[in-house]
Amino acid sequence: MGATKKVALSGASGKVGSILRTELLRRGVDLRSAGGSPPLDPLAPDEDILHGDLRDPTVVDRLLTGVDVLIHMAGTAVEAPLDVVIENNLRAVREVYEGARRHDVRRVVFASSNHAFGMYPVTHKLRLDCEYRPDGMYGLSKVWGEAIARLYWDKHGIESICARIGTVTAGNRPTQPRHLCTWLGNEDLVQLVLRCIAAENVGFMTVWGVSNNTRSYWENTGAERLGFMPQQNAEDYAEEILSRPNPLSTIAQQYQGGSLAALDLTRGSGTEVD
Repeated sequence: MGATKKVALSGASGKVGSILRTELLRRGVDLRSAGGSPPLDPLAPDEDILHGDLRDPTVVDRLLTGVDVLIHMAGTAVEAPLDVVIENNLRAVREVYEGARRHDVRRVVFASSNHAFGMYPVTHKLRLDCEYRPDGMYGLSKVWGEAIARLYWDKHGIESICARIGTVTAGNRPTQPRHLCTWLGNEDLVQLVLRCIAAENVGFMTVWGVSNNTRSYWENTGAERLGFMPQQNAEDYAEEILSRPNPLSTIAQQYQGGSLAALDLTRGSGTEVD
C-alpha cells in the first residue's frame, strides 16, 4: 500500500473512537477526526477536526478529501429502533463508501461487531468464515456493513478490513464474565488499527477484534496477513471477576451476544440454544 498520506477517523467522539483519536495522534499519524454533535474540542492547536452528519455527502467530502485510509467508527453502537439503525448504520455507511469512491480512498477499516454473530451459543468457537447470526437490529446492520464493504471491493476496488470488535471497556479492563471471552484491550485495539492502516494489499478481509483471551469465542486464523498479534489477556482479571455475581441473566449467559441476544427473545423457553 505504500506510505499513507492521510488517515480519517469517523466517530472520533465515541468510546472506541476517542481512544483511537488520542493514541493515533500520539503516534504521529496524520489524522483527520470527525465527531458528531457537539463538535470535538481540539487536542492540539493545529489538530485537523470537523463535525457533521455523515448522511450528508458534503460532510463526507470534507472528511475524505485527500484521504488514503478511513477508519469508520461512526454510527449507532447499541440496540436501537429500526429507523435509527437504518439512518446511522445503513444509510450513512453507504454515503461513506460512495464518498470513498469519489475521493479515491484506498482502504476503509469498518467497525463491524461481534453482535453480527451474537446468537451463537457460548459453547461454539467461531472462525472468520462462520455464518452470520445477528442478535438484533444493531448486529444486523453490521452484516449489511460487511456486505457493502465486500461490494465496493468487488465493484470499485476499495479495500476494506471489517474488524469484528468485541468488548472495549472504558477502564481498559474486563469487568464481567462475558468479557473474559470478548475483551479487546486498548493496547490491542490500537495495534489492530495500526496494522489495518499499514498492511499491504488486503483486498477485502475480516478480523476478530479481540485480545489474546484464553477463553475467546473467536479464532483469528486467516487474518495473519495483517500482522496483528494481540498481547493482552482478560484471564489476568479472571479471579477478581469470577468472585462477583454475573450481571447477565441465565438466558443471556448462553449466547455470545449476551444481553443483546436475550433482548426480546421469544423462541421457546429460551433455555436451550443450538
